[in-house]
Amino acid sequence: MTNSEAHRHARERGPSRLLYGLVRATLVAFFRVWFRLRITGAEHLPESGPAVITPNHKSFWDSFFIGAATRRHLRFMGKSELFEGWKGPLLVRLGAFPVRRGESDQEALDTARAVLDQGGLLSLFPEGTRVREPDSLGEPRRGAARLAIEAGAPMVPAAITGTDRLWLGPIPRPRRVQVAFGAPISVSELAATPEAAGQLVERELWPEVESQFRGLLSRPGVIAAGLAALGIGGAALARSRTQRKPAWRRIAPQLPRGRGKRPASWRRIAPQLRRGRRKRRAPWRRG
Repeated sequence: MTNSEAHRHARERGPSRLLYGLVRATLVAFFRVWFRLRITGAEHLPESGPAVITPNHKSFWDSFFIGAATRRHLRFMGKSELFEGWKGPLLVRLGAFPVRRGESDQEALDTARAVLDQGGLLSLFPEGTRVREPDSLGEPRRGAARLAIEAGAPMVPAAITGTDRLWLGPIPRPRRVQVAFGAPISVSELAATPEAAGQLVERELWPEVESQFRGLLSRPGVIAAGLAALGIGGAALARSRTQRKPAWRRIAPQLPRGRGKRPASWRRIAPQLRRGRRKRRAPWRRG
C-alpha cells in the first residue's frame, strides 16, 4: 500500500469497526493482565466531537495504550516505513495513517485535518519522535497545537510511562504501564498563528504533560507499596520489642527499699518474676 492509498483510505473510509473492536478487546485484556495497565483521568476524554490527545512518546505501542482508555476510534500517525508490505492495510484499518519524518508532510497534515473535520479523536505526539530515556521528555513542537486551533478541537494533555524497552526480542516484558489524562484545554479563542500555537504549548499544554508524567513516575507500584507497608510494620514491631522492659524492671519500683525481712508484697510479686524462667539443673544432671 502506497502512502497516497493509505491517506485516501484514512480520509474516506476510516478504521474498520469490526477489526478495530476485535483488536481493541484483545489488547485491553492482555494489557491489563500482562502489563498491569493503569489508566487515570479517562473521564477527561470527550465522548464526542473532535479532540486532539497529546501524550509523550516512548514506544510504537503508545497509541494502542492510549486507545485502550476510550471506546471511540482513535486515529494516529505512524512513520511511513511501518506501512510497507502487509502491515500497511492492517494499520490503516486500525486507524493509523503514514507521515514522512524529517520533512513537512502536507499529505499527512491534510489527513489529520480531515479526521478532525469529521469529528474524530486524533492522537499526536508533540515531541515528534520517541524519547528513549525512561525518565525524560523531549522538546515539544507546535504542529499539534496549530492543527487543534485550526479545527477548533480541544487538546487533552496525556502522559504515559513504562512503554520504553517493552519487549525482550519477541517476548513482552511484564512491566507496569500507566496512562494519565488531564483536563481538556480549550482553543476556541486562540488565533490560528504559529505564535499562538507556540505559547499554548509552552505555557499550558506541555507543563501539564510534564506534571502528569512526573506524577506517574513517583507513583509506587502495588508490590513496592506492599513492601513499604511491610517495612513500616516490621520496624514498628521491632521498636516495640526493643522498648519493652524486662519483668524485673517493671516490678522493681513496686518493691520497698531497704533491708530486712521481705514483706508480704514480695510473695505476691515473686511468682511473676519466676514465670517463664528456665529451671537450672545441677551440673551432674546435665547431659
